[in-house]
Amino acid sequence: MNRRVVITGCGAVSPVGNTVESLWENLKNGKCGIDFIKKFDTADLKVKIAGEVRDFEPLDYIKKSELRKTDMFTQYGIAAAVQAMEDSGVKEHVDPTRLGVYMGSGIGGIHTFINECQKMETKGASRISPFFIPMMISNIAAGSIAIRYNAQGPCLPIVTACATGTHSIGEAYRNIKHGYADVIIAGGTEASISPLSVAGFTNLTALTTVNDPAQASIPFDQRRSGFVMGEGAGALILEDLDSALKRGAKIYGEIVGYGNTCDAYHITAPHPDAIGGTRAISLAMDEAKAGGIQFETSQIYVNAHGTSTPLNDKSETIAIKNALGDNISRTLVSSTKSMTGHMLGAAGAIEAIASILALRDGVIPPTIGYQVPDPNCDLDYVPNQKRKVQSDVALSISLGFGGHNACLAFAKYTGESAWN
Repeated sequence: MNRRVVITGCGAVSPVGNTVESLWENLKNGKCGIDFIKKFDTADLKVKIAGEVRDFEPLDYIKKSELRKTDMFTQYGIAAAVQAMEDSGVKEHVDPTRLGVYMGSGIGGIHTFINECQKMETKGASRISPFFIPMMISNIAAGSIAIRYNAQGPCLPIVTACATGTHSIGEAYRNIKHGYADVIIAGGTEASISPLSVAGFTNLTALTTVNDPAQASIPFDQRRSGFVMGEGAGALILEDLDSALKRGAKIYGEIVGYGNTCDAYHITAPHPDAIGGTRAISLAMDEAKAGGIQFETSQIYVNAHGTSTPLNDKSETIAIKNALGDNISRTLVSSTKSMTGHMLGAAGAIEAIASILALRDGVIPPTIGYQVPDPNCDLDYVPNQKRKVQSDVALSISLGFGGHNACLAFAKYTGESAWN
């Protein structure tokens, strides 16, 4: 069975907006969501900036009695899922046994973990919360969303570090394509901005120590020196096309390809020759072409992983060039992490939303903060200003610690005309 899979709903919680509408408006207009950390004192930390979620009200999505039982990453995930489900209108049109949830998280409930460790040290074992374990484990956001919507179909919380959100969507796509579910709530969620995690990533030398919000996350710029931590959640409703058409659903776009590979090289560094990343992109494009999608290199928009780290941006540029080949100079590439920071397990989901909206509206979001070209990063990164261009296909790339590579291919939904 090879069914077509479309996106019929989206939800977002991010440093640049807590709805899809505000997220997209700010991404298009190059608004930076990175600022000095407000949630805790950074006096003892080298890194003092992050892409924090602001003005988030969990009570809009979760009952007050449940708040103390949920870590912030679960709250973000539920909020994005609720938005997406309401946007799609699919709830009353799907058999619960055919409704799934693929909501991943790179780190899970680290705030709960830290709080309970501190409690153990200061107050003793008897004061540990009975909800400690279910609040902390990375699968609980997916489980909580499934409970919320009585989703009795496949439920998988994928954990592949920075590639989590993209892998979640890709695996959900395959599940629907091959007939194991009709609708899946897919995406990623993360709430890991804490003194412990900031210190850990800093000492790993992964974060930039440039504490200027406007010049810290600068993907593909020669001055880049590390990523900026972000947080939030993104959720997409993936649905079998026949189901969506039958109920007259709004269709944002179509997933037409997915690539999933591993570098098998290093725990944090990408392969210098970008072998795994190249294959992931090629696999996604090959699947799209095998399904009948026709496009040229110049018709592709690439939402890059673009973390602003020296090794990633160089390696990813190699992967894009190797996979796309001819006329690569006409391909538009941008990194929305220049505005959101790196949302870790949620990044791929937010970037998938940006990719399908770029196709829908004919607007390519910019890479902001870009000033100094790097000879090792020599593509068109749409610097600083959005570009109004009608693209036919978007590729969304994610590359995670552990060598995990993922790429999704999206196409405009144009009925049967896009397919041979």
